[in-house]
Amino acid sequence: MRVLVVEDERPLAAALRRSLESEGFSVVVAENGVDGDWQAREQTFDVIVLDVMLPGMSGYDICRHVRARDDATPIVFLTAKDGEYDEADALDIGGDDFITKPFSPVVLAARLRALLRRAGEGPEPSVGVGSLRLEPAKQRAWLGTDELRLTAREMALVRYLVHRADHVVSKTEILDHVWDQAFEGDANVVEVYIGRLRRKLAPSPDVVIETVRGLGYRLSGRPS
Repeated sequence: MRVLVVEDERPLAAALRRSLESEGFSVVVAENGVDGDWQAREQTFDVIVLDVMLPGMSGYDICRHVRARDDATPIVFLTAKDGEYDEADALDIGGDDFITKPFSPVVLAARLRALLRRAGEGPEPSVGVGSLRLEPAKQRAWLGTDELRLTAREMALVRYLVHRADHVVSKTEILDHVWDQAFEGDANVVEVYIGRLRRKLAPSPDVVIETVRGLGYRLSGRPS
């Protein structure tokens, strides 16, 4: 689940990134309204989180631009303002939810998941390959009848591989969708997580993560 967070308070933006990533989201942060508007226009996100008061362009203006393109991506507003008129303004121009600062990042993550469920007209259905089955809405996974213990990042990675089953995906694609495009760490972190998943999937003979030399990785198995 890709999230765009447009927030000019750097400590808050960093805290939101850490919190949402720990919940399995892939997060892109923009620190001003102009960059946020560009990101919302040029990339695809599952949900957008907008501060109202931003340098360069307000969150309200970004929302208006998104809706003018007939883009129905769910939008949550963050603001230090508090009052029924502010909330009404946010919802009237096309926002889907409104959270007043200070707030709990855990509550924000739960509100985002609820928005995504409503946007998809219900929980995301179970998906799988071979004996591997995922229930993304519940963040749970099974290999045959045994439940797998996966971290949020491992769950996000295996979910992406399942959705791209039988296709080769590069490290760059994985970093963009499971981490984010602003990731500046060692790209070999992908190999580390692939290794962890392989060990957890090892008991199953029909689910394999192949390394395609020079290209990336491919999850293969009998479609479920």
